Amino acid sequence: MKRANRFLMKVSFAWALLLGLSVQAQTIERTKKLVYCAEGSPDYFAPSISTTSTSHDAMRPIYSRLLRDVRGSTRLVPNLAEHWQVSRDGKEYTFFLQKGVRWHSNAFFKPTRDFNADDVIFMIERQWKPEHPYHQVSSANHAFFQSAGLGNLIKSVQRINAHTVKIRLKEANASFLFNFVLGFSSVQSQEYAAAMLKQGRPEVIDLHPIGTGPFSFVSYEKDKKIKYRVFDDYWEGRSPIQELEFLIVPDAHERWEKIQNNECQVMAFPNTDDLKAMRQHPNVSVAEMPGVNVAYWAFNLRKVPFNDVRVRKALNMAINRKAIIDQVYQGTAVQAVSLIPPTMWSHNDQLVDDAYNPEAAKRLLSEAGYPNGFTTDLWAMSVERAYNPNPQLMAQMMQTDLSKIGVIAEIKTIPWVDYSKRMRIGEHETGLLGWTGSHGDPDYFFYNLLTCETADNGGANVSKFCNQAYDDLVIRARNIANPALRIPLYEEAQRIFKEQAPWLTIAHSTQTLVHRNEVLNIRLSPFGRLSFYGVDVQ
Repeated sequence: MKRANRFLMKVSFAWALLLGLSVQAQTIERTKKLVYCAEGSPDYFAPSISTTSTSHDAMRPIYSRLLRDVRGSTRLVPNLAEHWQVSRDGKEYTFFLQKGVRWHSNAFFKPTRDFNADDVIFMIERQWKPEHPYHQVSSANHAFFQSAGLGNLIKSVQRINAHTVKIRLKEANASFLFNFVLGFSSVQSQEYAAAMLKQGRPEVIDLHPIGTGPFSFVSYEKDKKIKYRVFDDYWEGRSPIQELEFLIVPDAHERWEKIQNNECQVMAFPNTDDLKAMRQHPNVSVAEMPGVNVAYWAFNLRKVPFNDVRVRKALNMAINRKAIIDQVYQGTAVQAVSLIPPTMWSHNDQLVDDAYNPEAAKRLLSEAGYPNGFTTDLWAMSVERAYNPNPQLMAQMMQTDLSKIGVIAEIKTIPWVDYSKRMRIGEHETGLLGWTGSHGDPDYFFYNLLTCETADNGGANVSKFCNQAYDDLVIRARNIANPALRIPLYEEAQRIFKEQAPWLTIAHSTQTLVHRNEVLNIRLSPFGRLSFYGVDVQ
């Protein structure tokens, strides 16, 4: 009998052990982790002062906005704003906010309330009012807010109640609503900000972010990795992924190696040399779609000799863009004629491009007083972008083309976190850059990139182009609700842009996202935005 009992005890123990191992295995199986190979480091975790898509990709898991676009499309839908109303004259926007939206917490702060109107007002006033206690925290340059002209557009922001905010504008603006889907309008916690200000360390909110997004911030090792964990109380539903990691790998070839070795499951900005192998790999998928973007070479019009349109036109004719499309993009782009892609409404199909003609370029330079050419700089990014897969090769090809007309260009490369900021303040003479549309309204290109206001306020107008005729057309267009009436204004603005040539327009590229096959439900955005909410892994 004792022997039988001992046998039963051993069997019971074995079953318990197996059951424990089974539960442990199920627990391990449920812990899903996804690693994204990112091309660069964020400059901050402060939505309003970060200027790069790299930074906003890193913040997208953390923060929410009033509106969002449907993944994989250009359609806008409510997010933190449950719905909204616009007055008949187009000057008042009333946002009715979601209720029961929880905030993350961290070692510095535990929230005592849910998201409400105070947080929306904090997001706007931090960027809008110079006297706001957070306006100069981390940086006073709220570039996107300024580039969009919102500082001069907004008349007042009013808290109607805990879940209603009314914004009054000085004039109607057809693109105003679209701003609330963009990264700079991500909502930070006013309560967190007030607590850190009281403690005398306000910058903490930009270094250790909390938001209402699907993932909470865990840690950041500069130039190495960012870690996130799933936010169980996310108001739209818990993500299937429990752990998310951004592994920072600036070299595109190295990112591809990590995809093959399953050290990363997703990567963007592949090197075009690797695309053939990627498409043939049995464990990898390559998603592609036309991008809403432009790559360009900007001339700083406030520096000699680029204040002379003849010089700018000559440099336009000196660059063999077909060769750049063939070698840099390898068939993943079309040559750009205008500042907006041909797929965007209001594109002027009648524009005539400057043809590649080095001899004509030399004659025009001589006419401008530079028969022997001149010396300049040529800024080139250190990282790949959605609009430019290989900036260094592009710069080298341009350098060779320019030497043929007597222009000696020194390629200058600085860290990406400082690159666009230093171009915005006008340190460069010439530089490569680009722009990816964040919504479907052309105003995002026309106003942000080339108006007089955005040349002077730290905005995105790195060419420092300021043309009153152009400005008048663009400002009139943004104040008209009917797209059909806006189209001729934008077409004329493009004609002036092409005539004045503040840029060499280079390419509109295809958006590409590479992922392992076990990654499910990942969507490519036409705007180049990366979102991991809704993504799963097998």
